[in-house]
Order: sequence, then C-alpha cells, then structure tokens
Amino acid sequence: MRDAGKLGGILFQLPPYIVWKQASLDYLEWAHEQLGDDLMLVEPRHRSWYEEDMRKELLAWLEERRMAWVVVDAPQVVAANVPATLVAVTAPTAYVRFHGRNAATWNVRGGSAAQRFDHLYTESELRGWTEPMRELAGAAEQAYAFFNNNNQNDGVAQAPAGAALLRKLLDEESVANA
Repeated sequence: MRDAGKLGGILFQLPPYIVWKQASLDYLEWAHEQLGDDLMLVEPRHRSWYEEDMRKELLAWLEERRMAWVVVDAPQVVAANVPATLVAVTAPTAYVRFHGRNAATWNVRGGSAAQRFDHLYTESELRGWTEPMRELAGAAEQAYAFFNNNNQNDGVAQAPAGAALLRKLLDEESVANA
C-alpha cells in the first residue's frame, strides 16, 4: 500500500484502559518514531482523553508531532470506554470513524464486535455530520470517513450503505450551496 501511494495512515486505536497520562504520551511518541514517515492516526478509547480541561493540551501535543486525531462517532452515552466526539484536525489528514450508535450492545459482556458495531446509520444521524465533515475537509489536505459497522440489515451491508448515504448528503449540500 505504501509503495502504491495508498497508505493514508496507520490507526492506533488505544484500548479503553489507556488513560491520559505521561506514560501514555511517551508510548505514543515511541510508536510514532517506529512509523518513520507514515502518518499516525490516534484514537483513544478512554474518556480521560476527551475531558474539557485536557482538550487544548492534547490537540496541541498531537499537532506538534503531526499525529492525526481520530474523530469518533459512537453511541451517545456517557461511559469510560465510549469515546466522545471531538471534531478537530491536528495533521494534514482528517479521519472520522463511524462506529455506530448501538448503545444497547456496546458494553455487553461476551458480546462480539459485530454485535457492538451493529448499526445502520439513519439519514438524520448522518445529516448531522455534513457540516463537521465540511469543516474537517476544509482544515485538512485530505479527509477520510471510515464506517466500522460491519453487520447487515435487511441484506444491506451497513458500512457501504452508511458511506453511500453520507456521500449523497454531502453531494446534495454541495449542489444546494452552489
């Protein structure tokens, strides 16, 4: 992928037990050095990374190192292992992960990832993302949206369906604003 120029970055999705602290930042710096010229995409899963009083410091820290903050859409619940949504760009690449909003299965013990991410985005849910996606695309050289909901609903694969719907909504707004 690297040789073909198709490697947008390498995702570092931190486990929910990794909290915002110096040792975590030290690890990210070490890992970043291992990547060479490849872009590091950072997605913490513990809420401590999203606390209001830490955001400015966190985003500045990532920007100084040219590490890309991963913007997350997840269930709209408050739990230590459910990432909050923080729309920000810290590198030339903006990256959004749509995990789905299946709050009922997110923390089920013994549940599979397929169950956790079992969510087909509605038009209303994705319409709320058109403006943030435009902001991210305007602040970055390139922007990606990745749908990580991998089940099927009525025979429709959720990730491609969500991506197609988001593209349609963005295209509609482009035409309306032209």
